[in-house]
Amino acid sequence: MTILIAYDGSDDAKAAIDFTGRHVSPAPAVVLVVWEPLLMQIARSSAAPPAAFVGDDDAGAERRQRQEAEALAAEGAELARSAGLTDVTPRAEASNGPIWATIVDVADEIDASLVVTGTRGLARVTSVLLGSVSDRVLHHVKRPVLIVPKMTEDADA
Repeated sequence: MTILIAYDGSDDAKAAIDFTGRHVSPAPAVVLVVWEPLLMQIARSSAAPPAAFVGDDDAGAERRQRQEAEALAAEGAELARSAGLTDVTPRAEASNGPIWATIVDVADEIDASLVVTGTRGLARVTSVLLGSVSDRVLHHVKRPVLIVPKMTEDADA
């Protein structure tokens, strides 16, 4: 059994890790951060033409994005260990399409027995306009999904 936990640093993602650690039998886990390369973000944006952003430092910007994603995955893995999961691997993946699709692909690749996600991530406005990542994962992954809402203090007991 391998648990795939989608993590973006949001309070909901932290709550999902905590809930998983407290309520799911310890099993190997992968904490996944999916990041979108700058040029992918620019290509989706209609605010400015891509040529306005392209420069000699593109490789440096992407390297910094990857490093930030890897640090965020390490943070999530440490939270998972603190929550009671023992065999935890951090993983950062660049997305070449929708973030939910990368989560689904990684779940298939590692043959995850459970996919865990929070209800809302850091891109709340985007998720309202385009559909939430957790909703898309739920409807496209062919394995069990645990979607954990941000817990209130009353619900933590």
